[in-house]
Amino acid sequence: MHIDLFEIWGQATMPVKVVLLTMVLMGIGSIYVAIERSIALSRSKSQSRSLAEAIGAAFQKGDPSGALKIAQGDEFKSAYLSRILKAGLGEFVERQDRHGIEAAERALRRANIDEDANLRRGFGVLATTGATCPFVGLVGTIFGIIGAFQAMADGGDLNALLVPIAEALIATAIGIGVAIVGVWLFNWFNAQVGKITLDMNTSELELMDWFEKRVLSASDVDEATPTNA
Repeated sequence: MHIDLFEIWGQATMPVKVVLLTMVLMGIGSIYVAIERSIALSRSKSQSRSLAEAIGAAFQKGDPSGALKIAQGDEFKSAYLSRILKAGLGEFVERQDRHGIEAAERALRRANIDEDANLRRGFGVLATTGATCPFVGLVGTIFGIIGAFQAMADGGDLNALLVPIAEALIATAIGIGVAIVGVWLFNWFNAQVGKITLDMNTSELELMDWFEKRVLSASDVDEATPTNA
């Protein structure tokens, strides 16, 4: 007796159907997160590279206000570098001294935490899918085996056992397959965010060095300026 997937679905018990639909939804959710994060991270990296090129001249001229204005441009609103620069430059422009540097450092730390959370948005779906989908499939497997035993108790022949056994095997296969995809996606995106985080940390250190040099330069000028007797 040949049984196709549609026939198995039609004869499946309601608990097994619920389990199968749950796993399908988990898989669709993972694919959605993957597509959304791919677009978001790609846009953020592209705009950050463009911002780094556009803002270089302002830093070379020692113009924090000009650099802040460039970072605030709408064309860079999706760039992770924009949010980092706006946090640090915004504090430093208000007070270009040691206190301003300390305020900028705290702002950069907060911005880094917020941006890391923003970059990892949706990762919970991938992690949950990878960690729990095999167990969800196992629940379907258990219901399928229960159905097989019930068919045996009712005096069914081998053909009567075929559908519940197929339910059990299909639930197991889908659970493992969806989990593998979820784990692969989670690890890949986690690696991508790790690279971005490294770039953010490097940019923050470079920005802090630039602040220090600005303050030191201003102090040297003040010390070199003669005072009137």
